[in-house]
Amino acid sequence: MMVTADAATGTALIVVDGQGRNQIVVAPGANWRLSVEHVRARADDFAWAQVVMCQLETPLDTLAWALAEARRRGLVTVLNPAPVREGIADDVWRLVDYLTPNEGEAERLSGVAVRDAGSAAAAGRALRGRGVGAVIVTLGSQGSLACTARDDIRVPAFPVEAVDTTAAGDAFNGALGAALAGRDPLPDALRFASAAAALACTRRGAQPSLPTRAEVDRFLDSA
Repeated sequence: MMVTADAATGTALIVVDGQGRNQIVVAPGANWRLSVEHVRARADDFAWAQVVMCQLETPLDTLAWALAEARRRGLVTVLNPAPVREGIADDVWRLVDYLTPNEGEAERLSGVAVRDAGSAAAAGRALRGRGVGAVIVTLGSQGSLACTARDDIRVPAFPVEAVDTTAAGDAFNGALGAALAGRDPLPDALRFASAAAALACTRRGAQPSLPTRAEVDRFLDSA
């Protein structure tokens, strides 16, 4: 953990409607103060990692350094492009093994209107054209679609009664990273991630809604 006196801790205001859908407003605060020097000082932490997962709530030069260091060490890199940012250079995209936008993020980044699996695939191919290894577009109740160099992989969502979709994307990304670290084939990793996201939707809150691996495994066994 790092502490700065120059900014408050980042916070988020989340509202949830009667169908469990959420809207989030984020004040990044101290997240914007995470510098390359901060991350470089913890470079030894990359030594034990198998997957390095990043997002866009920190400065872009810090993101670029972390992805480059991960690539230098032969690690798998995952970027959840939230919140969407402009000005990401092509050499940064080329450091990303797996990009995991939701529908809105995929649309804003690619310029392709995402309405269904077909348009999600078109957006994914556009983003792969920037050098990303694979693009996984999460489609909420429609599941997810992965665009890879070989083919497209469609994984349906698990039907659950959603009470709060907050952190479903975080659950998906965290579970995906865990599965990739375990060297699961991508279709299996996507199914595992979808199960984690589904479970998160059945619980209220953000961190309290995140399931354990044992819970995800039991859910998959019963599916």
